[in-house]
Amino acid sequence: MADQPSTQNARAAARALAVARIGIGAVAITYPRMALRPWIGPDADRPTARLLARALGARDIALGLGAVLAISHDTPARGWLEAGGLADAGDVLTTLVGWRATPRGGKWMVLGAASSGVVGAALLAKAVDRK
Repeated sequence: MADQPSTQNARAAARALAVARIGIGAVAITYPRMALRPWIGPDADRPTARLLARALGARDIALGLGAVLAISHDTPARGWLEAGGLADAGDVLTTLVGWRATPRGGKWMVLGAASSGVVGAALLAKAVDRK
């Protein structure tokens, strides 16, 4: 059985995961077509799709910033990680449901990134607040 990460290592890794989430969110808000194109293809040019990308970007910034602030203030961060993992699980499920309608390469990229977020959150949540 693998060793559990120390609280300090888990918090450092959780901070990195949260900062990555903030970065992804910032890209989605600033460049919504770029963020969506791998996931939904040419429909990323639609104004309503760009609106949705920005909303998802705001979601990711809020979840990431919540985790960063919790870690920075040495307060519980587990809930923020679990919420981010749940959001990523929603992205995994949505990608699987829309599998046939999504671009071939992009769906694998989104599935891989979102699945990594789910796994990362699940592994880190248990250790991030241990005293």
